[in-house]
Amino acid sequence: MNQNLSVDDIAARIISSHDEHLSKDVKHPDYLPSKDEVVEIITLLQKLLFPGYFDDGENSAKNSECATPNLVKKVEQMLSRQICRSLNLDTAANESCANMYGKARGLCTALLCRIPDLIEILLTDVRAAYDGDPAARSEHEIIYAYPGIFAISVYRLAHELHLLSVPLLPRMMTEYAHSLTGIDIHPGADISHHFFIDHGTGVVIGETTQIGAYVKLYQGVTLGGLSTRGGQSLRGKKRHPTLEDEVTVYSGASILGGDTIIGKGSVIGGNAFITKSVSANTRVYLKNYELEYSAVGTRNTE
Repeated sequence: MNQNLSVDDIAARIISSHDEHLSKDVKHPDYLPSKDEVVEIITLLQKLLFPGYFDDGENSAKNSECATPNLVKKVEQMLSRQICRSLNLDTAANESCANMYGKARGLCTALLCRIPDLIEILLTDVRAAYDGDPAARSEHEIIYAYPGIFAISVYRLAHELHLLSVPLLPRMMTEYAHSLTGIDIHPGADISHHFFIDHGTGVVIGETTQIGAYVKLYQGVTLGGLSTRGGQSLRGKKRHPTLEDEVTVYSGASILGGDTIIGKGSVIGGNAFITKSVSANTRVYLKNYELEYSAVGTRNTE
């Protein structure tokens, strides 16, 4: 390595590497959504979902009728712009900016029209958390402080965009929630109402997972694929498990495979490794776990 190169020489070599190896989409920031703006959009959408909890007073319960129209307008402007950038990645270069932005605004409007329905289903998730956690003092505490509810709310927003075939942006949203909570929910997963993630750190829910109503997961649960060796050839195939209604999965359990179905009302014990279907109302747990106790020896200091 030549340590005598000037800063200008180093910069020129980096630019040359960009030209040789990176596509136009990667090199030009206008072709990519803004991470900072996506985070701001999530914050604004949280204010619409839970007025008074995630703001500086502008959309409190007392003045939400006045503040909500302004919030909707701001989200519409910012989210349309970011959807437009996302669409640019998957669209022929000859499509006009006006057409692209028109599509983006339509998709944004479709999401905003779903907000009342998302509020309704998220309140069932809050209720499931309150009913399922004796440590919870109130639903206010759950909305304001529980990482599971934050991760689920971001997932539900991202899932709507995923259903609208918006590229990249849904994954950016759920990965932001993942970075804050340790809960990794792919926006493609299909999750019903009254969903509760207790504690949550280390939970992984794969793209083609299907989860029924009143399901409860604890920390460290993986709902994953058996293998990814097939790579892109597996795209679009059912790779992750199905959990039917009223299933509980305790900490550290792994449930893998697209053909794996956990039947209604079943309980999967901690650290279980499941690759085959489980019938309804079945309890699965690891057998013959033994604890051995012995006195702690006195350290020899001689």
